[in-house]
Amino acid sequence: MVINEELLFSSGGELMHYDTDEAIFNEGDSPRFYFQIITGTVKINNYHEDGREIIHSVPFDGHCFAETSIFSNKDYPINAVAMTDCEIVRLEKNKFLNMINSSPELLMKLYTFTAERMHYRYIMLNNMSAADPRTKIIGLIDCFKTYNNFREPYSYQFPFTRQQLAAFTGLSVETVIRTVKKMEKEKIVKIETGKILY
Repeated sequence: MVINEELLFSSGGELMHYDTDEAIFNEGDSPRFYFQIITGTVKINNYHEDGREIIHSVPFDGHCFAETSIFSNKDYPINAVAMTDCEIVRLEKNKFLNMINSSPELLMKLYTFTAERMHYRYIMLNNMSAADPRTKIIGLIDCFKTYNNFREPYSYQFPFTRQQLAAFTGLSVETVIRTVKKMEKEKIVKIETGKILY
């Protein structure tokens, strides 16, 4: 966890429950809270005018999200949506800033978490700029596998659907399905009960 939950609650945090697919905040909203997930998974995304979804990241248990917007004082450029039922600590912006200002260790911990997340985001952005669908998909799955500390071939089960994989990579679902099948034939991935093993 980024910040101790007891400290968040003692600083005025409140426990919020979000159902699957419920919006936590929307693009254009003003940042008024610090959010930290106790349980569940959240997707940080955007929707294009044509209805396509782009998923930027998927924070889960112990992660915070969109905290950088608190410091920039700009409206959210993204949405946050519960991918699963979630329990999230929500702390008002002013109370969060007071807590951070009173503890340089907390600020350093938050900065370290954000720096690690940016490291993976740069890797993913580099992969997403590739023209080849196979390169995009391998780059994405490899990034998740590395982040979750899996090393052996086929040891990592990619936890997302083909639709979500398409949203991560900006590819169509049909292209994702076709490319993953080719990757299976090339023994880059295994498919077991519909799940991708890498």
